[in-house]
Amino acid sequence: MTIHFTYDKKQVVQALRYHFLSKLEIRLMIILVNVFALASAVLFYFKKILPFAFLVGSLLWFILMIAFWFILPGTVYRRNATFRDHFTMDFDDSNFTVGNERGSRSWPWSALCNFLETPHFFHLYFDNRSFFLVPKNALANTDEVYELRQIFKARISK
Repeated sequence: MTIHFTYDKKQVVQALRYHFLSKLEIRLMIILVNVFALASAVLFYFKKILPFAFLVGSLLWFILMIAFWFILPGTVYRRNATFRDHFTMDFDDSNFTVGNERGSRSWPWSALCNFLETPHFFHLYFDNRSFFLVPKNALANTDEVYELRQIFKARISK
């Protein structure tokens, strides 16, 4: 199977959000900040803490949400020229190849440790931080999306 694609900025930013929020350490941090903010709200309501502590908890939550929802994905998108290239990907039984105008590179399927499917992309993970986005809109129809999903499930061991 061969596909050709370019990236759409809005879809890539959303995919980067999925990537960041899928990380265990980030989810735990968000949960802890939410618990802290709720606890400070309850304690403020019962007049156990000063308004400043409640304000700090709320501000921390607000800053964290802005950072993970807007700042971090936007920064990664702007710094990475990869998202502005045109790509060709070939998938076969033993490996997959990614190419653009400057060249191409092949990897065996064993180089991938995991994949994640989101509404617009397949995220192919080489390790916990390094991944490649394969857009679903590069495929002609839902049958090809299903076929590629089955290829990934068969070739990438989780």
